[in-house]
Amino acid sequence: MNVNAKTTKNQVKKQNSSINVLSNEEISRKIEVIENSLKASTWRELETRGKFEKNDKLTFISDDMLIVGCDIGSETHYIRAIDTRGRELSKEAFGFSNNKEGFISAKAWVLDIAAKNDKKQVVLGLEPTGHYWFALAAWMVSNGISVVQVNPYAVKQSKEIEDNSQLKDDRKDPKLIANLVKDGNYGMPYLPEKLYAELRRLSMFRDQLTADRIRNINRLHREMKIYFPEYMDALGKIDGAFALEVLKTAPMPTDMTALGEEGLRDIWHKAKLRGRGYSRAKDIIRYAKASVGLTDGTDAGREAVKWFASQIVKLDEQLRKVEEMLHKKCMEIPHAENIIEINGVGENILAGILAEMGDISRFDDVKEIQKLSGLSLVACSSGKHKGQTKISHRGRKRLRYWLFQGAKSAVSHADEFKQLHMYYTTRAVNPLKKMQSLIVIACKILRIIYTILKTGTKYDPEKMLKDIKRQGNTGMPTAA
Repeated sequence: MNVNAKTTKNQVKKQNSSINVLSNEEISRKIEVIENSLKASTWRELETRGKFEKNDKLTFISDDMLIVGCDIGSETHYIRAIDTRGRELSKEAFGFSNNKEGFISAKAWVLDIAAKNDKKQVVLGLEPTGHYWFALAAWMVSNGISVVQVNPYAVKQSKEIEDNSQLKDDRKDPKLIANLVKDGNYGMPYLPEKLYAELRRLSMFRDQLTADRIRNINRLHREMKIYFPEYMDALGKIDGAFALEVLKTAPMPTDMTALGEEGLRDIWHKAKLRGRGYSRAKDIIRYAKASVGLTDGTDAGREAVKWFASQIVKLDEQLRKVEEMLHKKCMEIPHAENIIEINGVGENILAGILAEMGDISRFDDVKEIQKLSGLSLVACSSGKHKGQTKISHRGRKRLRYWLFQGAKSAVSHADEFKQLHMYYTTRAVNPLKKMQSLIVIACKILRIIYTILKTGTKYDPEKMLKDIKRQGNTGMPTAA
C-alpha cells in the first residue's frame, strides 16, 4: 500500500509539473500577444478632441484594462495592480529601480499579471513627485503603456478609506493611486515637447540663476554691513556695475582708501564702463575713510566679498545669454509677435507665460488655463453662510506669477489697462480692491494671449475696452 501510494504521489507530481510547463507556455504566448497590442494614449489623443471630462475618464478605463498604481521615489518606485472592480491582482507591492533595467522588470511584472487575468491594455497611474517621474512616464508611454496622474492631495485624503488607518507609505500608496484611477479621478500628464520643452527648460534655468543671484546679493549685503556699514551711501546700488567692479578689486574700506579717487576711476575705465558713476568716486573715498566697520577678520571678509561680487557678475552675464535664447525660442511660436504689441507685456514676461502654459492646442477653453494657473475663483458657502470668494492658488504657481507680473506691468505702461484698473477700483457697483483688480486684469491678459495664439488676430486696445462688461451707470473712457 505504501509503495502504491508513493507511486501515485509521484505520478501526480509529474502531471502537475507538465501542467505548470504548459501554463507557462500559454502565459508566454499571451504576454507576447498583449505586448504587441499595447497602445498608449496621451493628452494629444484624449484632450485635443474636446473636453476630457469625468464620464470620458471612466469610459477610458475599460473592463479589459489592468490598472497599475505607482508610488514614485527618488531611487525606487513601487507598483500594485487592480482590476476595474478594485480587486487587487498582485499579492504585494513590486519595487523597481529608477533606471532602464528597473523599468523593464516592472513592465515584465505588469504583463505577467495582465496575461494571468485576461487583460489586454495597461494604464499606469502615478502621483507626480518632483521630477522623478519624468523618465518613467516617457519610457512607459514609448512602450505602449498609458500613463495618467492623480492629485497628491487626493491620495492624502483617501489614505484612511483603504484600511481605516492614517498610515501612508510606499507600499500602501500604489493601491490608493490605482483606486483613484479606477474611479476616474485622474488627469493626463503633460510633458512639453520640442520647442515647448526648450522654453520650459530655459525658463526654469533662468529662475534658478535669478535665485542664485538674489542669494549672493543677500550674502554680500551681510558682509558689507559688518565691514563697511556705510556702503549704501558710498556705493549706491550694490549690484550695479560700478559697485561690483570696485568690490571685485577693493572690497574693504582700507582697500578703497589706498586706491584713492583716481584708482577707482581707473578700475571703471579698464572695465569700459560708461555713465555718471565716475562722479561717485569722491563720495566712496570719503565714506571709506570715516567707516566704523570691523577691522578684525578682514582677510576672510575680503575674500568673501570678492567671491560674491564675482559670482554676481558671472550670473548677470549668464542670465543675459539665457534670456537671449529664451526670447529667440519664444518668437518661434506662431503669432507670439502679436502679443508683444501689448504695452508692458515684454519678451521676458511673455516667455515666462508661454513656457509654463505649454502647447496651446491641448486647451479647449481659456478657463482651463485659468484653472491651471490657480486663478480660478472658489467660494465656501453653506446655508446662510457665504464665504469670501478667492482664487484657488492650485496649479502652476510660476504661470500665476508671470501672469500677475504681466498685469502689474501692463497697468504701469499701457493706457488702456490703466483705465481698466481705475474702472475696476472705482466703479459704483462692487468696486474691487487693487489686488483683486490686478488679478482680474491678469485673467484678461490671459484671455487676450489665448485668443491671439488660437486665431492669430492682432491686438486692438479699443476692442479690448469695448468688450468689458460694465456694471451700473459708471462709464469708462475708451482708449486714446
